[in-house]
Amino acid sequence: MKNLSVTIIGFNEEEHLTELLPTLHWADEVIYVDCGSSDRSVEIADKNDCRTFNKPNNPNLNINKSYALEQAEGEWIFYLDPDERIPEALAKNIMTTIRQPQNCKAFLLKRRNHYFGKWLRFGSQYPDLQLRLFKKGHGMFPQKHVHEKLEIDGEIGHLKSDLLHYPYQSISQYLAKFDFYTSFEADFLYHRGIKPSWQRTCRYLIFLPSLRFLRRYFFKMGFRDGWQGLFAALFDALNFAVRYFKLREKSDT
Repeated sequence: MKNLSVTIIGFNEEEHLTELLPTLHWADEVIYVDCGSSDRSVEIADKNDCRTFNKPNNPNLNINKSYALEQAEGEWIFYLDPDERIPEALAKNIMTTIRQPQNCKAFLLKRRNHYFGKWLRFGSQYPDLQLRLFKKGHGMFPQKHVHEKLEIDGEIGHLKSDLLHYPYQSISQYLAKFDFYTSFEADFLYHRGIKPSWQRTCRYLIFLPSLRFLRRYFFKMGFRDGWQGLFAALFDALNFAVRYFKLREKSDT
């Protein structure tokens, strides 16, 4: 059995894959599931010796992430997004950890989020704990929501080194993802039978956005990250309002 499988899903991620895949040579295998890309993503994956699969671009990303996990042959699995990077120190930390006898079935690590070229150290953006490394057969996604976490059967440990994350290179890119996630959230609320009301209007348009912004920008000192910190805190708060307006739009049709 292989020691480690890295699993990735992607949709039109040729720029990220071009940079990411050559850095994963230390893994025993890389599984790439393409979700209907129209760019060179599949070609780049093939050139980098990935085991490549194709699936429809499901809005719930965790359905295709689960499919990728099922294809892995490694004793351990590390699932990775195309806009993330595993620096050398983390790669060594991973390999050392899985080669040592231990009771843990999964490991948490810290993630550094970079917005528009800046690492956000404040505003609840760091350490942004992620559960990514786990023993095959001991982790799964419920596949109910795009932001759900892995569910682990067993003890969880911690890795020492950080994962790097570059989700937003430009404001236009951020707004495109913002539109995607708020639409998914609105659909999720709609299918749960949540209906607009004056109480929910106050909650989603006033209470939740205000509380989120105050907490992240002031109490968690997001202001120390410059204009990028302001942008992150502001749009994180606006997420509640936009998803609610989209819910109202769906409910009125």
